[in-house]
Amino acid sequence: MKETGPSVVIVIPARYGSTRLPGKPLVQLAGKPMVQRVYERAKLAKSASRVIVATDDERILKAVEGFGGEARMTRPDHRTGTERIAEVAAHTEGDVFVNVQGDEPLLDPAAVDTAVGALLEEPLAAIATVAVAIKTPADIMDPNVVKTVLDFDGNALYFSRAPIPWVRDTAAHFAVRHLKHLGLYVFQREALLEYPTLPQGELEKIEQLEQLRWLENGWKIRVAEVEHDAVSVDVPADVERVEKLLQK
Repeated sequence: MKETGPSVVIVIPARYGSTRLPGKPLVQLAGKPMVQRVYERAKLAKSASRVIVATDDERILKAVEGFGGEARMTRPDHRTGTERIAEVAAHTEGDVFVNVQGDEPLLDPAAVDTAVGALLEEPLAAIATVAVAIKTPADIMDPNVVKTVLDFDGNALYFSRAPIPWVRDTAAHFAVRHLKHLGLYVFQREALLEYPTLPQGELEKIEQLEQLRWLENGWKIRVAEVEHDAVSVDVPADVERVEKLLQK
């Protein structure tokens, strides 16, 4: 646990209503509800001073309190997980807030620390996130895998479901690296509180990627590279796959 410096609060948005896997945060993974798995992994981040689950459902609240975690009820009408976290930040002391996805029971705590470090090392940065080099060629064309491209300073130029960068001249010998964006965000408190007031742009609506709201409104997002890909639980078939990984 961190003793000095800015206070870092991890918030895990956990909504009950998932279209592909209803009640997802409470799905059992090797004897524990998924929200507990994510919470316990988040607690291992060295930079974090506090972990809070932000939910819209009493069942999730009770489950978190049942294993000794901290949870908050939030409004049911939030459009994104970021808006849910902003509600928590408005009533919680802290300098930096981390959005940890509630469906990643194998969260790498080091990725949290890397993202927090990327934000704090750049005094003017308001937001940071992480990406990993794509190793499976099929992921480049997969619209469910979000890609990002960066400028020379490590800031995101764009996020897309499309394969970016596109290799036009396949005969040329470019060393092309495609980066997969992982949905882990770190915010300065003021930036997070401002998020719900930012207008939604066309790109966010078209791509269905909430991080584009920042870019369309002129904000910079720092992107740090990590080694390990995230493993999320989106559909019932993912449960068995994750349980096998947990046993390893």
